[in-house]
Amino acid sequence: MHPPAKRVRLSPEARRAQLIELGVEMLATRTLDELSVELIAQKAGISRGLLFHYFASKREFHVEVARAAAGEMIRRTEPNLAQPPVEALRHALDAFMSYVEENPDNYKSLVRGAASGDAEMRAIFDATRATMAQRIIAVVDQLGFTLSARASLAVHGWVAFVEECVVRWIADNVEPGPGSVGREELLEMLTKSLPAITLAASDGEIGTLVQILTASEELSG
Repeated sequence: MHPPAKRVRLSPEARRAQLIELGVEMLATRTLDELSVELIAQKAGISRGLLFHYFASKREFHVEVARAAAGEMIRRTEPNLAQPPVEALRHALDAFMSYVEENPDNYKSLVRGAASGDAEMRAIFDATRATMAQRIIAVVDQLGFTLSARASLAVHGWVAFVEECVVRWIADNVEPGPGSVGREELLEMLTKSLPAITLAASDGEIGTLVQILTASEELSG
């Protein structure tokens, strides 16, 4: 058993931030439900009881860790809007895939928390998904198009589609076999699926947008 870390005096705000940061780090190797308050306190060099001076309950601590983890994912997957649309989309998808590959338990915790019926956890997950969808809509806006309500709804649904595909792909590739989908294959499929889904929910001027997004020279770049 490792000896407890040496206690360092911090302001309440700094201590709270430190505990949340430690929680996020530990999510790399375990789910939120498996996050040990005792181990967090030990790593921070404080008593278990003192941790609850900064958080009213274990649930509040878990919610704040989930909020911070979601914020980290959002930061890491922000697209570069200076890039051409398809390139920005592809790079954002690649960053999302990399994040989930590196932090599978972390991401599963967000998904499970949203499905648990906990209103705060659900709100965190919904806000994260809405941010990702809004980023796609921002790319479209840069091209001078305004998506209809139906098309915007389709973009939000596409984000959920991406999440499910990536999580399932990672699970299936723990022990990849013959016929397994490669990473580049998945990335290309997800990139191409956005204009297809948007087109199905749109009409008129959106055809020009689809031509831009599906340009073969951009997709192969």
